[in-house]
Amino acid sequence: MEPGIGIGPKARIRERLQSRSQSQEGNMRVLADVTREQAAKRPDQVALTYVNDGRSWTFAQLDTEANRVAQALLLAGVEPGDRIAYLDRNSPEYFTFLFGGAKVNAVSVAVNWRLAVPEMEYILNDSASKVLLAGEEFLDGIGRMDLPGISTVIVLGDPGDTGYPTWDQWLAGQPDIDPEVPVSDEDTCYQLYTSGTTGLPKGVELTQANFLACLKDSLTPLEMDENTVNLVCMPLFHISGSGWGVVGIFHGARSLMLRDVDLPRIVRLIGEERITHSLFVPAVLQFLLAVPGVGEADYSSLHSITYGASPISESVLVQSMETFGCKFYQAYGLTETTGVVSLLHDEDHDPGGPRAHLLRSCGKPIDTHDVRIVDTDSFEEMPEGEVGEIWVKGPQVMKGYWNNPDANRDAFVDGWFRTGDAGYLREGFLYIHDRVKDMIISGGENIYPAEIENVLMQHAGIADAAVIGVPDDRWGETVKALIMRADESLAEEDVMSYCRERLAGYKCPSSVDWVEDLPRTPSGKILKVELRKPYWEGRDRQVS
Repeated sequence: MEPGIGIGPKARIRERLQSRSQSQEGNMRVLADVTREQAAKRPDQVALTYVNDGRSWTFAQLDTEANRVAQALLLAGVEPGDRIAYLDRNSPEYFTFLFGGAKVNAVSVAVNWRLAVPEMEYILNDSASKVLLAGEEFLDGIGRMDLPGISTVIVLGDPGDTGYPTWDQWLAGQPDIDPEVPVSDEDTCYQLYTSGTTGLPKGVELTQANFLACLKDSLTPLEMDENTVNLVCMPLFHISGSGWGVVGIFHGARSLMLRDVDLPRIVRLIGEERITHSLFVPAVLQFLLAVPGVGEADYSSLHSITYGASPISESVLVQSMETFGCKFYQAYGLTETTGVVSLLHDEDHDPGGPRAHLLRSCGKPIDTHDVRIVDTDSFEEMPEGEVGEIWVKGPQVMKGYWNNPDANRDAFVDGWFRTGDAGYLREGFLYIHDRVKDMIISGGENIYPAEIENVLMQHAGIADAAVIGVPDDRWGETVKALIMRADESLAEEDVMSYCRERLAGYKCPSSVDWVEDLPRTPSGKILKVELRKPYWEGRDRQVS
């Protein structure tokens, strides 16, 4: 298959990028090399500061603690390829846990703490994690889980006598010796979970080569270096949180971490700490604009803001550009592509100008990746400007879904990854039009209707149900349930409370419509396109 329209041959570009990356970043070949190299280059420079309690780590201290973590993992029986899980809000220990795991060739699994207990239990068991690092606030939930594969639980915080060691107790007495376990480029180092169309989450296996390709090439236009002050505030179970933090460490930046997205604090921190770079999902940008005093704060240090993970309205983008007064980059990518594979550069942000239409695009595919637009039935490439499924090929595309051969067969065609997003190419720029799959993106969170439908259909009062995303000015989209009642006394609040007991809050329907029938194809598949039409009428695309 040939590259998509507007995407030319890239072999020479890739060679140049590889040469440049090797000269700039020394011997970084695998994830564990990131702290090794930075500790050698700039041992005394501050690498990470946890804003919530003021603790800091230099690059040397980061690497030293990673060595101690590696030794503790070896003592716990962790072998190459074993999974080690993290369940907490943003905490700096995550990074030494990640890099320490990388030094013994273990695979990091960051679990979405917003999930319901059964959902978290499924991920921990599906990943076959041996070790779990958990925040104290999640111990009650862990106590209600059946986790036969986990042999070691370490607790962050001061939980009292739980029977589990705290972080400091677990590391006590461990030597500062890098075990230097052999690691291959194709070994998995990262496993993040994304909800599946079958209703069960899928483990995305990202390799050492995937991650290093992203670190060395895809975000080069952002111009991060040892003078960068990088804000890390998105959740670590997202590639936009943990991956963004690793990007800063890779470039020798000073990273500032927040436990949660604290909007007023972010506004203050930018000026107080002279932050230069940050990544936000569009919903956070919108909420930041509503913070009292946001227009008068000091943003003179800001070099750029990167945004992505869900669609953004043009009004929020333009207002953000006016308020923060820095460069803006839109990143399009998926967990399965180790983050960004298409970037709208700052110079292509031209509100009110002759190129204002580019604000509706997500830029051009990065130089190391190819993109095609393909008809989902014939697999033929679509002409320029016509909508089809977005396919991606390049070094950041995942190894595959963990222990899920059926999903892998569906996801790959001749080495091309099927994103499930619908879009088109015009003059080399990629535009997102819709989603081939039925995924809803609400506030940057991926929500799959099948998962919610599976829960709804277990309710005795529901005869049939379909879940769709409907437009919302605040969140981009929200979840709507269309329900055929088996019990006419069933009320909207009954549905809401039933879902809240079984699903993460952000997945629960925010509204319910009662219907007499649900349109289906002859094969029985619900016609989601028909269901969405009334709610999206008058909009130029079927995502927010």
